[in-house]
Amino acid sequence: MSTVPTRSFAQIHQALLDHEELALVDVREEAPFAEAHPLFAANIPLSKLELEVYSRIPRRDTAVTVYDNGEGLANIAVQRLQALGYTQVSLLEGGLDGWRSAGGELFIDVNVPSKAFGELVESQRHTPSLAAEEVQALLDNEADVVVLDARRFDEYQTMSIPSSISVPGAELVLRARELAPDPATRIIVNCAGRTRSIIGTQSLINAGIPNPVSALRNGTIGWTLAGQTLQHGQSRRFLPTGEEHRQVAAQEARRVADKTRVGRATLADLSRWQQESARTTYLFDVRTPEEFETGHLPSARSTPGGQLVQETDHVASVRGARLVLVDDDGVRANMSASWLAQLGWEAFVVDDLQPAHFSEQGAWQAPVPAAQQAEVISPQTLAEWLTHGDTAVLDFTSSANYVKRHIPGAWWALRGQLAQALSNVPAAQRYVLTCGSSQLARLAVAEVEAITGKQVFLLRDGTASWIAAQLPLEDGESHLASPRIDRYRRPYEGTDNPREAMQAYLDWEFGLVDQLARDGTHGFFVI
Repeated sequence: MSTVPTRSFAQIHQALLDHEELALVDVREEAPFAEAHPLFAANIPLSKLELEVYSRIPRRDTAVTVYDNGEGLANIAVQRLQALGYTQVSLLEGGLDGWRSAGGELFIDVNVPSKAFGELVESQRHTPSLAAEEVQALLDNEADVVVLDARRFDEYQTMSIPSSISVPGAELVLRARELAPDPATRIIVNCAGRTRSIIGTQSLINAGIPNPVSALRNGTIGWTLAGQTLQHGQSRRFLPTGEEHRQVAAQEARRVADKTRVGRATLADLSRWQQESARTTYLFDVRTPEEFETGHLPSARSTPGGQLVQETDHVASVRGARLVLVDDDGVRANMSASWLAQLGWEAFVVDDLQPAHFSEQGAWQAPVPAAQQAEVISPQTLAEWLTHGDTAVLDFTSSANYVKRHIPGAWWALRGQLAQALSNVPAAQRYVLTCGSSQLARLAVAEVEAITGKQVFLLRDGTASWIAAQLPLEDGESHLASPRIDRYRRPYEGTDNPREAMQAYLDWEFGLVDQLARDGTHGFFVI
């Protein structure tokens, strides 16, 4: 048996300083990842490694370094990555403890590079902001003010500032002049916490918006901590932008992109880069998902610009890679690229696009390995089997989806902790695996067979087919075979977070600039 090579903290640290391409992959679930990880670690849990890694680390000879915190997940991940064709896979020497012992800085939470960068921007540019009480007073007095929510639309619908309009981050510069045509109108940008409101506000300032612009300090968290009321289920969205306003926005966005040294590219450049064997090139369409589905470039991935800047590590997991952005308006790609460049990425915008180039239609589909063989059964067959009491159903969907609704009696399990999960499930004569669509469950069929020695079946089209057949469902945490660690509970999401957790989150964000300085590898700059 060959020995897996290791890579030390010192080697990773130097590679980051040298801007070499590398992927530092934490294969734990998201909740433990959020407790401690290096700044540029990408979280790709072992449970769903095969479904995410091809898009997040597209070049098979990328230098990939894998780690865990002593759970034994990293060694399994190395084997799976090698089976998937990755040729330069190593283990982080000593795992997470090795990084810590060598003096490496560790960060909590998720999307930390972008959040730390947002704090750096505010500290250097003194981005203007208003407290929740000040904004409430403006609204109460019916001042000439418009509140623009820079989060995703689904987040906005969950909770929002009264009267606010959903304008996700990359849309702000394109839409603001249409929404506040009078330069005297005050624009307030909010998010859930701090980062997207800081970046959104500074985007408008950088792009020369004549209006007074401020961030809502601490976002909906600050609003809640001030004891003020949020709205729920709202649907106010931006309207189409007129050509005159688009042209002005495009001119300003290009000026900002040039100032941050964003590269210019042609379709010929893109084609050549995509053929290179020694560099990783990501192609991101930063328009709205609806626009992407109507028409997009072949091989592009839908990544709305605001979220791309906020969650770069979720889609571009190779630090040092080349990022190529496209849009059809000259605004959103340039503004998004300007932030990515300041975040230390080599960012380009394609300039010579014509409507005919957006020829592909439909939603983005992640590249995944060929489907493994499995014996498939229908929902009706499963329903009949369940009446006999000798069948166990294992559900590999997210724990949140499971709690919302699942097949009666189904056990929720983490694929990355399969042996432990099965030890909590009463022995059965046969096992049926499911998830939302059956894609993830299919990967576990052979693994469950190997552990149990029993027949294992796959529910055709997953729990979605059970629901479509109008068969009974149940909800709640009725049968948890694994701990609910697949998703970190974000203090800025939802409506029922403890006040202490929200305040602690804000306090943590305030300290990120000092952490960046101690880490020393970020490579950020601020214009």
